[in-house]
Amino acid sequence: MRAGNAWSQIDVQLKRRYDLIPNLVSAVKGYMKHEKGVLESVTKARASLLSGSMQAKAKASNQITEALKSIFAVAESYPQLRASENFKHLQEELSGTESKIAYARQFYNDAVMQLNQAIQSFPTNLFAKLFNVHQRDFFAVEEKERRNVKVEF
Repeated sequence: MRAGNAWSQIDVQLKRRYDLIPNLVSAVKGYMKHEKGVLESVTKARASLLSGSMQAKAKASNQITEALKSIFAVAESYPQLRASENFKHLQEELSGTESKIAYARQFYNDAVMQLNQAIQSFPTNLFAKLFNVHQRDFFAVEEKERRNVKVEF
């Protein structure tokens, strides 16, 4: 099924991000001694990423996205960290991975839309019932991510 394949692609990119996070935490740990809470939130979200249902993984993924934003925002206060080649490389890798995750989510949602439409249409709805195929949920963002971003200078 296309929707299953699409979910697998999201999983691949989430795993890639999962694998990059320890390197990022190691790179920033020495600089961010006073920002322990930010690093702990990344670690907790990472631990919950690979287990559970699609909804649980989506929630953990959104938590990691928020935590990574916090790390990069806090990193702005540490010029030596921003200048570190290792940190720059990890930041670029994570940025590229985030783009791939966004694309995979879009592809998944397109596949789910096609599947859900097919399940509701005749005659495919008969086959869907026969083979116990059910509609899937879309990969959605949390409400707080839909709010306007406040930018201050």
